[in-house]
Amino acid sequence: MLPALLRRTAVFLASVVVASVLVFGFMAVLPGDPAEVALGVNASPEAVAEVRAEFGTDRSKPVQYADWAGGLSVGDFGVSYVTQESVGTQINERMQVTLILVLAAMIVSLAIALPLGTIAAARHKKASGVALSAASQVGAAVPAFLAGILLVAVFSVQLGWFPSSGWTPPDEGFGDFLRQLILPAISLGVVEGAVLTRYVRSAVLEVLREDFLRTARAKGLTPNQALVWHGLRNAAIPVITVLGLQLSTLLIGAVVIERVYVIPGLGSLLLDGVSNRDLLLVQGVVMVLVVAVLIVNYLVDVLYVVIDPRLRRS
Repeated sequence: MLPALLRRTAVFLASVVVASVLVFGFMAVLPGDPAEVALGVNASPEAVAEVRAEFGTDRSKPVQYADWAGGLSVGDFGVSYVTQESVGTQINERMQVTLILVLAAMIVSLAIALPLGTIAAARHKKASGVALSAASQVGAAVPAFLAGILLVAVFSVQLGWFPSSGWTPPDEGFGDFLRQLILPAISLGVVEGAVLTRYVRSAVLEVLREDFLRTARAKGLTPNQALVWHGLRNAAIPVITVLGLQLSTLLIGAVVIERVYVIPGLGSLLLDGVSNRDLLLVQGVVMVLVVAVLIVNYLVDVLYVVIDPRLRRS
């Protein structure tokens, strides 16, 4: 088990290094000079050169990358070209908001997918199972931002049950925090839950055809008992794979949902950085999102080893 974990850890660390090179490279080839953006089009060449030296953009690209990557290793993302504030501080404040939203959406997604996917598989030959399968297909086709707009129109504008925008930190008012979190979490989680339901259904259907499940039923267990006691664990391995991908999708989808509900998370920070051409801020946010996706994939690999004894033996 330990060698497998060490190999996966080495792959994860190598992926982070490669990702940092790619993110820096993409940002470096974008048109525009941060110094000219900061000073305006009427700035003198001398002033532009002075600001370039202040920002460090007058150095070679390998030197700039080494300085940036060295700062990342100690949590220093640099200073914003536009606001002159610490990029790391801004990311840390906004990341907490995004993580809360993503975790809440994942809870919604799992609460939908696990029971409905299992029921759809167990009743795949009955009308209820077919109806659940069809509903999941329809739900998977709905974009998250459209679901958000529809929920706002119904529950905020017409019924007035929940606010349509805003964000209150939980330590400043837990009741307001929950009311403002419900619609964004549902908007993001329902669509992903519909997608995950399809995978849960397929995984459980595959397990239902296995010989060991028929053996369990031959020993006196009911179909539901055999599925719960022996089938769901085996169905969990492919579901965990998809769950990791879904969590990565939730991180990216939060960018749009935060804009719909005016939530001050990483998505809003990223879009503000793009609109202000604050390339160092954009670079930092993109790197954090990429590393978050890599961490999710790494944890999925570790869960494989924990859940499947065959991987531990190999």
